[in-house]
Amino acid sequence: GAEALRLILALAPDVALIDVQMPGGGLEAARRVLAATERTRVIILTTFDLDEYVHDALTAGVSGFLLKNAAPQEVLHAVRTVHAGHAMLAPEVTARLMRQFAPPRRRHPFAGAVLSEREVQVIRLVARGLSNQEIAGELVLSVETVRTYLKRMFAKLGVHDRTHLAVLAHEAGLLHEPR
Repeated sequence: GAEALRLILALAPDVALIDVQMPGGGLEAARRVLAATERTRVIILTTFDLDEYVHDALTAGVSGFLLKNAAPQEVLHAVRTVHAGHAMLAPEVTARLMRQFAPPRRRHPFAGAVLSEREVQVIRLVARGLSNQEIAGELVLSVETVRTYLKRMFAKLGVHDRTHLAVLAHEAGLLHEPR
């Protein structure tokens, strides 16, 4: 560990691969290299995909973080990427970080339900507070047809009343007519 650190500091290579578990501590070695030279970029190698290592490595200023199970081509790609001035994280780490920082995805209120254009028109009118009679007049339908549309939509969307239907329409952004 100490000899590797001495050589890195003496030779100032463009890119240094440092094992996080090296004697004396890989993260500490990375910090010392980065404090001593602006030329050398550091890639941390580790067997352990731990958030603590990723966090500590990134806050230390390393340019790359790879797992030791990376294929030789991946390591070579990482070295070239870091040498070019870019950062490189193991794909597993990137995916996990993205999941941690991405906002939770809301399910679309109508997820899985396919609504016809006519059903969307009926929902918009329900949300405006129109009665079945008024909807029938507006869309030139019979009142019974409006009731049938409502029953089908209640079943499709798993709702039991017009209020819930209107709330779902609002959440789905259906209340604004397309221009």
